[in-house]
Amino acid sequence: MTQPSLSQTIPVVRLKPKAEARAIRHGFPWVFSDEIVTDRRTKALTAGTLARLEDSERRALGLVTVNMASKICCRMLDRNPSAAIDAAWFKQRIEHALAHRTRLYDAPFYRLIHAESDGLPGVIIDRFGDAAVIQPNAAWAEVHLEALVDALVEVTGVTTVVKNAAGRSRVLEGLNEETLLLKGTLDGPIPVPMNGAIYMADLLGGQKTGLFFDQRPNHAFMQSLSKDARVLDIFSHVGGFSLAALAAGAASAVAVDSSAPALNLARLGADEMGLSSKFETRKGDAFAQLELLAEEGKEFDVVICDPPAFAPNKQALAAGMRAYERIARLAAPLVAKGGYLGLCSCSHAADLTTFRNSSARGIGRAGRRGVQIYSGGAGADHPLLPQLAQSGYLKALFFRLD
Repeated sequence: MTQPSLSQTIPVVRLKPKAEARAIRHGFPWVFSDEIVTDRRTKALTAGTLARLEDSERRALGLVTVNMASKICCRMLDRNPSAAIDAAWFKQRIEHALAHRTRLYDAPFYRLIHAESDGLPGVIIDRFGDAAVIQPNAAWAEVHLEALVDALVEVTGVTTVVKNAAGRSRVLEGLNEETLLLKGTLDGPIPVPMNGAIYMADLLGGQKTGLFFDQRPNHAFMQSLSKDARVLDIFSHVGGFSLAALAAGAASAVAVDSSAPALNLARLGADEMGLSSKFETRKGDAFAQLELLAEEGKEFDVVICDPPAFAPNKQALAAGMRAYERIARLAAPLVAKGGYLGLCSCSHAADLTTFRNSSARGIGRAGRRGVQIYSGGAGADHPLLPQLAQSGYLKALFFRLD
């Protein structure tokens, strides 16, 4: 399904008189539903429709996509209100993003498109060599999916494309959930080299797009602590931190996760690296496993906890911070004297200071004293749009414990 040519008349949506147009002019990419003049005409717009956004004085602000069923009812596509969202437009956006990634990495394994930060609102594309996974998390991307895929293939040369349409963002947009192979074939998990480790990414059945590229720089920092170390990786997924530690010369690594398929992929990765003899997995609830490891008297030189988003929105912030504090409290006793504790948060609603305070309280409640030695975020293939704080979601802290 494609939109009509922008040479044809398109609808207009207008900000309310008291709505703040300055933020939009200065680069904020969203308009919320309570900021738009809502009448029968705007209510009737199909989700994903392209429209000209105007301020209350009828001055053009840009070309937006509209979804009146979403709290984010308008997403800025182009500051030029007459822009044509066609094959050339998609190709230019993807070429611009690709030029940045090819400067960063010598192998085609990275996040290629990071939504608003790369000029494609609500769209995530992760690249795995000759394959790519698209998450069209906004209604407009569903409408233009065919053109997006065609441009992706033309620009990058990938031969396999997967649509991963699942998660909270799609629900908020009123979209269904599905995972489809759009182009090419997949014979199984794809080996992904990163920081000297080899990860096995399941593009059709794995979590999110199959692998978390965002932790790449934090994996690398943890590797500087890992030579000859005993490492514990909690919420390990496919072995993100534990396999990186083994690649850096860790004496041993234990990966803990509640997902048996994820742990199977982690073991495959260790096998590919020829380091399975140093690798152990434990399936179970992370909180319960931390308590059990303490009961067993286990001790590690490096402990890293990378949980899912405990505070995905403001309403969940207080409960989420208690969960992060509990993780730190349970993990700290497992760290050997002079060892290191890494704690991560991918919660949009929790800023760095709030997360650090919760982590520090947990360490203190465990009877340990820690000093922070590192603070990190997502890799440079996950660029942060300064006007949109949500694009800088990842926080990683490392402490050295007395």
